[in-house]
Amino acid sequence: MSFRRHVALTVFALVTPIGVAACTAQGAGTTSECTVSGCTVTFDRGVNAKASLLGVDAELVAVNGNTVTMKVAGQQMEVPVGETEPAQGLDVTVQEVTADNVVVKLSTGVNGEQPS
Repeated sequence: MSFRRHVALTVFALVTPIGVAACTAQGAGTTSECTVSGCTVTFDRGVNAKASLLGVDAELVAVNGNTVTMKVAGQQMEVPVGETEPAQGLDVTVQEVTADNVVVKLSTGVNGEQPS
């Protein structure tokens, strides 16, 4: 194996886990999947569920019917299922509420579209 190829494989092996870790994050009572435009977080209900992603902390505070109370970057907000509210430069959308989980998308607004 050539020296260059060996160096390239070593660098790839070291960098790959960092890239994977940046795409998926876990916090207490949460799992998430991230893309360039944001992260979809599944919060477990009944626990102190919170995660840190996109440079901000997100926490599930309460669920009252179809309205979810969250704290995003220290800002408490209420978001009905299917609606979007702004918080600290992010769009927070509650996608689903079940008996066990709450699914929330935190997006940056980067989706490849050009402003008109």
